[in-house]
Amino acid sequence: MLIQTRTIVVEKGNSDKVVERFSKEGLLDGREGLIDISVMVNKRSKENEEVVVLIRWESEEAWKAWEKSPEHIQGHRNNKGSTPPEYVISTTVNMYEVKKIRSGQFVRDTE
Repeated sequence: MLIQTRTIVVEKGNSDKVVERFSKEGLLDGREGLIDISVMVNKRSKENEEVVVLIRWESEEAWKAWEKSPEHIQGHRNNKGSTPPEYVISTTVNMYEVKKIRSGQFVRDTE
């Protein structure tokens, strides 16, 4: 499994805009190998707000297939030269290879 995180730091009062953007259905949703997308807000941040988007893929190959897809490439072409909204302070993207998953005794659906 491969996990991509996108951490977006925004000015106070703007996290809902980022949550809304990443909560909408899009081309990624029907992609083979996509497990799920979680959108989270850091409740402990005092000066700014932080939104973390966690995208889980079945494998690195599934993620690479998305990265090389015509839809993904066209999306980047469409956004080329555009600037992020003024309220976005920073964005950091990381990739993690999952080595081990341990489930608790009581697992429930969080939706």
